[in-house]
Amino acid sequence: MGVHYLSELHQTSLCSFLQRLVSFIYTLLYGNNQTTITSEISELSSLENVQHTDSTVPLACVSNCYSQLQEYYETLITLTKDIQKLSENSVRLSTESLRLQHLEQACQKVINQVKQSITECDSYIVGITQNYEVLQQEVSSMKQKLEDLQSISYDGILTWKIDNVSEKMADAQSERQTSIYSPPFYSSPTGYRMRIRLYLHGDGNARRTHMSLFFLIMRGEYDAILRWPFNFKVTFCLYDQSGQNRHIIDSFRPDTKSNSFQRPRSEMNIASGIPKFFPLPMILQDNNNYIKDDTMFIKCLVDFGDISKIILPYALSLNPALPHYVQRNLIHAETERRLQSQQQSTVPATNNNSQVFVNQINNDNTLMALDNINCQSLPLESKQNILVMDSDQITNSLQHQQNHTSTLLRKPSPPSKKKKMSSSSTDESKDDTMNE
Repeated sequence: MGVHYLSELHQTSLCSFLQRLVSFIYTLLYGNNQTTITSEISELSSLENVQHTDSTVPLACVSNCYSQLQEYYETLITLTKDIQKLSENSVRLSTESLRLQHLEQACQKVINQVKQSITECDSYIVGITQNYEVLQQEVSSMKQKLEDLQSISYDGILTWKIDNVSEKMADAQSERQTSIYSPPFYSSPTGYRMRIRLYLHGDGNARRTHMSLFFLIMRGEYDAILRWPFNFKVTFCLYDQSGQNRHIIDSFRPDTKSNSFQRPRSEMNIASGIPKFFPLPMILQDNNNYIKDDTMFIKCLVDFGDISKIILPYALSLNPALPHYVQRNLIHAETERRLQSQQQSTVPATNNNSQVFVNQINNDNTLMALDNINCQSLPLESKQNILVMDSDQITNSLQHQQNHTSTLLRKPSPPSKKKKMSSSSTDESKDDTMNE
């Protein structure tokens, strides 16, 4: 057996086995480090060459190789114990890694979907916000129209409530919004369509000195059958809210030659009215009687019945809560009362101015009372006739005089676009109109 171990065949086989074993071990230890493996194989090859060249040395070399082989074997045993475990861990980790990769891809996909959903939601929210703003504007517009319809007037009288006066005044001062419009109102359900325009900080020459108030005629559904130009007196009233009835009343008659009072060809005509309606210093005073709780009231009265100037303050001081027909009845009753009072004060003066002449004709005594207005002859007893005034005739005559006098008092000067109202004018300035 010893001879066999020392034979060349055995030693060659053993070296070949050792080369493969070393290669396998180093593969396990160092991976694919070809440099280390090659050096070890070269060393074994050198041993093999030594075996061929010197037959006396092989025994020591074989012993050395066996000792190395024993060490490698022990190392191999130590390593092989954990190879299976490491292999299982490697497989497990690979599987876990693959699972995590799939999970990561799924998460990334979900994240992308969430991002897309967020983007879509943002776009949807932006669209909803825009639609909400549009709807809010439409709701506000519809609410304003509803309020206008609820407060619409069909008798030529508008009572305009203006709230948030301080805010609107600030807008007018900064010229963000210099004027505001009232709701439309009508002379009748089939009549003129009108509105008023207020410049809280003045307009034109009255800018920063007076409030300016203007009257506008709007296009209506029945304009084709109405009479043009519009020629009815317009009166403005700024209400005194203290209960003292110190209202600011001003009026004007339309200039029938102005385009402002012709049949509208657009949505509304050019405004015409009173630029210097009320001084700003008075309206800007603290605790003034015309602005209470940041609210003011302006009334516009289109006079279709030719109300006298004397009656106008009374008409505007009536309780606005009363129905319009009750107000008209009260105005009519007040007009009759004042006319009768004026008649009673006029009759004695008329009698004092009468001249009495007594003439006797053909032996018949006739007493004649001659009046400068009218007379009637009545038979008298005791051979005489007397001429006395008929009460109906007196009434008719006084009414004629009153109408003539009131016409002279009411007749205003025609409006002028170029005329400037002086601060010293009183009654004349009330009948002036200025186009906007």
